[in-house]
Amino acid sequence: MKVKAAEATDHNSHQMDDDQKEIEAMTVQELRATLRQAYAPFFFVFGFCWKLGLPVKGLKQELISSLRLHIDSNLPGGSSGEEIKKTTSSIRSESVTIKRKIRNRVEESTEDDCNSSEAYGEKRVKQSTEKNLKSKVSSKGKKKSRLKEEEASLTISRKVLKTDEIISSSLQSEPWTVLAHKKPEKDWKAYNPKTMRPPPLPEGTKSVKIMTWNVNGLRALLKLESFSALQLAQRENFDVLCLQETKIQVKDVEEVRKALSDGYDHSFWSCSVSKLGYSGTAIISRIKPVSVRYGTGLSGSDHDMEGRIVTAEFDSFYLISTYVPNSGDGLKRLSYRIEEWDRTLSKYIKELEKSKPVVLTGDLNCAHEEIDIYNPAGNKRSAGFTIEERQSFKENFLDKGFVDTFRKQHPGVVGYTYWGYRHGTRKTNKGWRLDYFLVSESIAGNVHDSYILPDINGSDHCPIGLILKL
Repeated sequence: MKVKAAEATDHNSHQMDDDQKEIEAMTVQELRATLRQAYAPFFFVFGFCWKLGLPVKGLKQELISSLRLHIDSNLPGGSSGEEIKKTTSSIRSESVTIKRKIRNRVEESTEDDCNSSEAYGEKRVKQSTEKNLKSKVSSKGKKKSRLKEEEASLTISRKVLKTDEIISSSLQSEPWTVLAHKKPEKDWKAYNPKTMRPPPLPEGTKSVKIMTWNVNGLRALLKLESFSALQLAQRENFDVLCLQETKIQVKDVEEVRKALSDGYDHSFWSCSVSKLGYSGTAIISRIKPVSVRYGTGLSGSDHDMEGRIVTAEFDSFYLISTYVPNSGDGLKRLSYRIEEWDRTLSKYIKELEKSKPVVLTGDLNCAHEEIDIYNPAGNKRSAGFTIEERQSFKENFLDKGFVDTFRKQHPGVVGYTYWGYRHGTRKTNKGWRLDYFLVSESIAGNVHDSYILPDINGSDHCPIGLILKL
């Protein structure tokens, strides 16, 4: 396995070197044509390729850098370096053919004009003949050259438009494959689960597959025809599913249990009693837990009235499904969130950690870093991205030894889990990463995969998953 991996790495290295030489050998016109074809969808979907900060005009070195970045970042639409190389070769071939034809035409034109000029020169002095000959050759050569260039340009434009139609259709169905960020850094990439997930664990490896999903109303989701929570179980075959924002009441629990897929016989529900049809969390499992508790269990605490925490104890770890309070419009709950809730939850999980490692998952209502939100500058005082919330997230969880599994696995990858319904931001992938799997540092090395499933609709959040080796 290691030898094959090394050979593949070596092959990829040589391939990259070849690509770089191929790019540097291109003319400015060829670079521009290649970039237009590679970024064609952005001219028609978003208006300008500048949305990515990658120009298709400028000096040759700038164009070379743009094309290199495109190949390295696998953007947009998942075009590979090999596809770009084919595009480049095609355009270069057309360019060489066009130049050769133009040169031949000029030579033919020169030859014809020379022959006719010899007869004409018998009636004129030699000096006048040479002058007229040069004028005619120049005029006809330029005219034919212009015509050929225009024809070639039209042919390339038609090919670009056709390619645009194909890629544009793909982007509409998989918008998350496009790097969408107001201020992306050079090495950032868009998260694509089709290409960025590791291969399955070897058969027989002991592991657990956990998923979590803010469903924004479970009853409605169970009735969806396009994609229901039941279909998620069939497709993903998870061991445990954590839910947030179920919005069900205690009286609805039995009815919902009956609608669950066969094999998931253990389900535990925490419902809001302070405000009916609000908040709510759950854990649904095919594995019977050792014990279950609801809330933090801290006496005199108001945190447990909104059904925001369910904890299941398994043989080798604790699993917590939580729905962290939103700071609200006008940040009216900000002080409660950072001064009370975050501190209480941190204290609770550290207490559990004394006996077993902890997996904390759910909608934590915080985009921790600028990479975790499409428009960081425009949301400095928006709930979920205030300096206070981000600092609290760091101090109460990350600094206490809990690991953000997705960010550890994908340090420079932009992957969102929430898109507001307003303005149709999911279609353009202008989202937030609010849903997490945080794990105790002692088991962080056992994480095989921490992933996002952006293709699953039904809520303003999408499910995320964790595969943990036991």
